[in-house]
Amino acid sequence: MKRNIRPMALAAALAIFAMPLSAANLVTMATDVPPLMLSAGKAFPKEPIVLEAGKYYRWKIESDGTSEMAIAAPEFFRFIWINEVVINDIEVRPLGLDSIEFDDGGAAVLSFVPIRPGEFEYYMPNAGDAYRGKIIVK
Repeated sequence: MKRNIRPMALAAALAIFAMPLSAANLVTMATDVPPLMLSAGKAFPKEPIVLEAGKYYRWKIESDGTSEMAIAAPEFFRFIWINEVVINDIEVRPLGLDSIEFDDGGAAVLSFVPIRPGEFEYYMPNAGDAYRGKIIVK
């Protein structure tokens, strides 16, 4: 009986020590989402952004400053874990997000993990259909 306990105890100990390594690997191996450029008169991409639940991503959203612009995705942002939002080399670790607004030119980089599969919309508030895009989380 003692011989059977030792291998199981060793396997359990290895599994416990491997967990932090796998979790750390999740946030160091980000996949880049195609960047989104906000510009007056430039429509959002027609192709949906396809993501995988549980995978770590980095998404750069940039404005050229031609107009005050924003992107909103409240349903999508509700179902992701946000590691950080980097704005001008300042790292923000929010508990949640609804939208990002640019008063001038600049960029924000979101690092996140989608949690819930589904189809979500991102859009520019108070703009037409040209400023709507789709995110599919599988």
